[in-house]
Amino acid sequence: MIKNQLTRRKFLDIAKLSVVFLLTSCKGLSKKISIGFYKNFLPVSFINLLPKNWKKDNLNYKNDDYKNNFMDKDIILINDGWLNRVELKDFNDISDPLLDYLDERSKSYLNNWEPLERKKLYPICVTPYAVIVKNNERFKITKKSKWDFLLSKDLIGKMILPNSPRILFSIVEKINDKNAMKAIINQDNIFDDINAIDWLINTDAVLAILPLTICEKYLKIDSRLSVVFPNQGVPLMWNFLLINDNFNQTLLLNWIDKFLDRSSLNKLIKDGLYLPFNNEYIQSTYNDRIKSSRLLNRPSEECWRNSWSFNSLEESEKVELEKTWKKLLAP
Repeated sequence: MIKNQLTRRKFLDIAKLSVVFLLTSCKGLSKKISIGFYKNFLPVSFINLLPKNWKKDNLNYKNDDYKNNFMDKDIILINDGWLNRVELKDFNDISDPLLDYLDERSKSYLNNWEPLERKKLYPICVTPYAVIVKNNERFKITKKSKWDFLLSKDLIGKMILPNSPRILFSIVEKINDKNAMKAIINQDNIFDDINAIDWLINTDAVLAILPLTICEKYLKIDSRLSVVFPNQGVPLMWNFLLINDNFNQTLLLNWIDKFLDRSSLNKLIKDGLYLPFNNEYIQSTYNDRIKSSRLLNRPSEECWRNSWSFNSLEESEKVELEKTWKKLLAP
């Protein structure tokens, strides 16, 4: 178990939150807490750590009913790619005791948002994108390989890439070739996040790029597959908690405390999920000093240092990105 010190300040902060909760509407006391999230992006190890008495709902990102899909839950767990589906102003500010848990990486990331938006977002976990290679003894892709390997003739028409222009553009920026994006598009590759592993296993494809949480379980059962995290860095996918009105944030403090034991943390890391908290053991999972056969398939310290995150796009930026993407796809 990780040793937690209950400081006088933390005790007082928790006490304040409890008083605030008691002064809010009493109808929330009998209401079962509900949390909405998209299950495909979260490993079972994380879902199992949610309190048993919470009502767990699968979010439907194709559902246009904003109120019933997002606003009828006490808590929303949403990744950075889907933040544009919600209005941050509709959610409550995050309390200071919760913010005190965050490490410098996550606090720095939050600075990408305007102050009023930043107060609504709580980073709860982060997943690195991974390069999954089938039969890599032939292709020799290693952590020292630069992203230029995407232009290899041996991989033409044999890659499954993220169906996200933003992620692809961010990767291509690491390649020292101004024509790299056009070359990758012209290779007749497959762009599919959801079915990437199926394509990789059941076709002659040899490489896929996708969040580690999606592919980790297949790495454990298919000896043909190996994972590579280029030291040049990888895209990161963040998950945030958004909190609706009258929710007692002390419950989140208690939940976080309970899953911060080493056994739980190791299970999460084995499933490709990392926590952004200022905790000695958690921080050790981001460097090369921790040695454990149980914690394989981790990015190197250099990779973490060079990896990058995405903030929410302005509407004008989104339009420009889509315009550029359509232009590249045009024959």
